[in-house]
Amino acid sequence: MTNHAPADGNAADLRAPLEALRAEVSRVFYGKREILDVMLVALLARGHVLLEGVPGIAKTTLVKAFATALGLSARRIQFTPDLLPADITGSYVLKPTDGSFFLRPGPLFANVVLADEINRAPAKTQSALLEAMQERQVTIEGDKFELPAPFMVLATQNPVDQAGTYPLPEAQIDRFLVRLLLGYPSAHDEVAMLKAHGLATPEIRPVLDAGQVAALQAATAAVHVEEDLLDYAVRLAVFTRNHPKVVLGASPRATLALVQAGKAHALVAGRKYMTPDDLRAMAPWVLTHRLVLQEGADYDPNARSRIVDEALNRVTWTRRGDVSPAAAPRPTA
Repeated sequence: MTNHAPADGNAADLRAPLEALRAEVSRVFYGKREILDVMLVALLARGHVLLEGVPGIAKTTLVKAFATALGLSARRIQFTPDLLPADITGSYVLKPTDGSFFLRPGPLFANVVLADEINRAPAKTQSALLEAMQERQVTIEGDKFELPAPFMVLATQNPVDQAGTYPLPEAQIDRFLVRLLLGYPSAHDEVAMLKAHGLATPEIRPVLDAGQVAALQAATAAVHVEEDLLDYAVRLAVFTRNHPKVVLGASPRATLALVQAGKAHALVAGRKYMTPDDLRAMAPWVLTHRLVLQEGADYDPNARSRIVDEALNRVTWTRRGDVSPAAAPRPTA
């Protein structure tokens, strides 16, 4: 594969606004740097983010700070068991003065939607969110309405063994570009958080705007990708589909998401070309949550991660023409 450096040398310049965004969010979020890095990747790849973790680890604080620093319109939805689709999409409302109806847009009509505790809402509400995430539009009383661009869902959820939660359907999980598992902070980060507690909470300032975000996303889409890397991404996905412990492996949508995330990872690193390392770096974040395992195998919380690790260890990058996607090695139990 031939590395293609940016012709105009401005790929590194694109990192400046991303570093500013990271620094601004870090003023209130005490956690691993890689969490913010993956969220930046999702932003550039026009993807959605699912953050999972036990209550009390600043999931909502993180997504609120991220949305504010982007300088885009943001709305928050607190998901509850009685939430209806119209509560998030909006509805037509009668105007008493003349008997006509007008549209009252719901909170989905924003650039960044903070879906808090998303797995506390029932399936009928999740279906309305599914259309918005996939098609960037909503349907209200048979009428279709485009959502603002850019559009991004930052969702938090508690582990499904928590009381009052519903497992998200596989179709919706597949629409999240990445899933971030937020564990407890390190001792150092927790001490820093305690020291800051009681002081005035820093006010997050917008460091980007819609135009800058659109330019960054366009630059990501233009990142150069050799065909051998597309072949590599497909073979990683095929490996998961053929694994004996997997019922549903990575779908073609997952392969596309992996390539998009790899391009964004390259841009965050200051490059306008993708390498195999970009795909390897993003595969655990993009593929793991999409795998549906055989009954019994899913009792192990780390089983999906090990399957993705196995794919990365056994499927090697090869130059174009050396290996076809159909020739990907079949895993053994």
